[in-house]
Amino acid sequence: MMLDSVELDDQFEWVDEFTWDAVAQEQERSVAGVLLVQEGIKLHGRPITLQSNGGVWTPLSVVRQLEVLRDQRLRVMPLTLPDGRSFSVIFNRADGAPLEATQLFRTVNPGPDEPYEVTLRLITVAPPPANP
Repeated sequence: MMLDSVELDDQFEWVDEFTWDAVAQEQERSVAGVLLVQEGIKLHGRPITLQSNGGVWTPLSVVRQLEVLRDQRLRVMPLTLPDGRSFSVIFNRADGAPLEATQLFRTVNPGPDEPYEVTLRLITVAPPPANP
């Protein structure tokens, strides 16, 4: 699995993969009491939350690379999943911390190989325009 130039373990779990509904719906009542329904297809904005969930440990060196990406405003990044699907994403800052990392074993001065449990909150966006 790749997020931009950062290689991630293929065992990250996409925890909200099946909660996405590609159809947006608005409902309201007319003054006559009739239900008015409008629907449209959502083009982007699908959340992609990747979590360790005890299945993968990420070394601190990779967490530091993710921090660099996280701290860049509106950076559109390619995300390639192990099954070959790819998305253009940015960090989702509206649903909690975009990057969470917790040491597996508490160490005061962790080295670059120290294992962490990680959560990444991403959201799909339109791909950046191609350079002419």
